[in-house]
Amino acid sequence: MNDRKNPIQWIRSLLYVGQIYLMMPVIGLLFAPWALFSRRGARVCCKTYSRWVFWTASWMVGLKVEVRGTPPSEEALIAAKHQSFLDIMMIFTATPAAKFIMKKQILWTPVIGQYAKLLNCIAVDRGKRGAAIEKMVADVKAGLVEPGQLIIYSQGTRVAPGAKLPYKVGTGVLYEQMDQPCYPVATNVGVFWPKTGIYRKPGLAVVEFLEPIDRGMDREDFMRVLEERVEARSNELMREAGFEVEV
Repeated sequence: MNDRKNPIQWIRSLLYVGQIYLMMPVIGLLFAPWALFSRRGARVCCKTYSRWVFWTASWMVGLKVEVRGTPPSEEALIAAKHQSFLDIMMIFTATPAAKFIMKKQILWTPVIGQYAKLLNCIAVDRGKRGAAIEKMVADVKAGLVEPGQLIIYSQGTRVAPGAKLPYKVGTGVLYEQMDQPCYPVATNVGVFWPKTGIYRKPGLAVVEFLEPIDRGMDREDFMRVLEERVEARSNELMREAGFEVEV
């Protein structure tokens, strides 16, 4: 039977999604006394929750996760492909001191918003492009972001497998201003864990850290190289997962 039409997998997916959303406030409240006074506590909480999501996915819906390549342990910019909530957790657990550039509406999301603040993530207004970039750079320069790995989704939002969306200049601006190496990240997670909906497909979801782009490249050249590398490798990973990508 075609797996996408398998009613048993739909039921398993519904149970899986239900329990991970139930466990979010449970784990968040459990770690709250530590997380409220320690960024390390907040980070451990988020990684604990992510590992719960990974573990239960493996036996509830048959979805396993794998991180490939070498994540940065030093200060660096991470420019990633974003397909679903799953790649956020995979990148976060793979890096020692990660924080995200995210849309400000997330700050109002229960549990996630509170922990985003505790982790010192940078919230921007996607509707005000120029002002958002200025604020993003200003926050970095002002030291609002502690040393670590700053993660930005270069297309600005989740992108379904096979969909095409331009890469936004904000990544290039940060690359210039931070004067740090940039680690491109490719993924195929959207094949198994979609942007919207309940159904979770069994298989192997991969996030791959690619060879870093060293500092000092011209902005336009940097953006071209970043997009070429991330899109090419993401397409390969999606084909590996059985998804036909139109070039």
